[in-house]
Amino acid sequence: MTNKLVALVTGASSGIGEATAIKLVAAGYSVYGTSRRGATSGQSRFKMLPLDVTDDTSVEAAIAELIRLEGRIDLLVNNAGFGFSPAGAEESSIEQAKAMFDTNFHGVVRMTRAVVPHMRRQGSGRIINIGSILGVVPVPYAALYCASKHAVEGYSEALDHELRTQGIRVSVIEPAYVKTKFEANNIEPDSKISEYDAIRAKLVDVVSEAMATADEPEVAASVVLEAAQASHPKLRYTAGKTARLFKFLRRFAPASVLDKGIRKSLKLDTKG
Repeated sequence: MTNKLVALVTGASSGIGEATAIKLVAAGYSVYGTSRRGATSGQSRFKMLPLDVTDDTSVEAAIAELIRLEGRIDLLVNNAGFGFSPAGAEESSIEQAKAMFDTNFHGVVRMTRAVVPHMRRQGSGRIINIGSILGVVPVPYAALYCASKHAVEGYSEALDHELRTQGIRVSVIEPAYVKTKFEANNIEPDSKISEYDAIRAKLVDVVSEAMATADEPEVAASVVLEAAQASHPKLRYTAGKTARLFKFLRRFAPASVLDKGIRKSLKLDTKG
């Protein structure tokens, strides 16, 4: 055990999770990352634990091991998640919808339920959930992903109200496009409909173009560190210029302007 603050980052084998873990190590935290495979060859900057956020037993075992090793947990970063390739909402089965929520939302719930008792006993702790600007500004052809991240937003806000009097604060990080393996790991809809073929193909190209100029994972990771170290953390933090622009439009622009802005960004018909 060490005197360092102890952090756990889910989905830390690549992307935002890995970048966050590295930044936390540099900031002096004792960091444990997680992935379904556990440690990989060449992994040395931080320790890795095997953990599947969709499995209750796996979550409980990982947290028990962390507490055995360190005796405490000061920071949980819920980052594990996945998305679907652009598709109409009706093109994904109920099974796919359940799978998305089981990772992106229920995974956050499982991890939170596992760590809060320890943080409550300590009288302190931080929980930082990686959301998405799409949880605040939903876009077409990503309905299930937007819904899962919208759920994270609502859960986090309610949770922060509940836990702040016990020394625990909750924040949500809202990035937009980020250069990670996330898009490459997107799942294709399992109930494709021919009427969506053209728009689906078009949106894949639009997203590819956006990814070419997307933020590096370190942009979001820096915001995570800011939230973790803030003496008075905010509930929500945007990460990157695109996310800040969409958040600004959501807050101040007329609904019609935001509506057209969303459709224009996806190169969709702005009429109607």
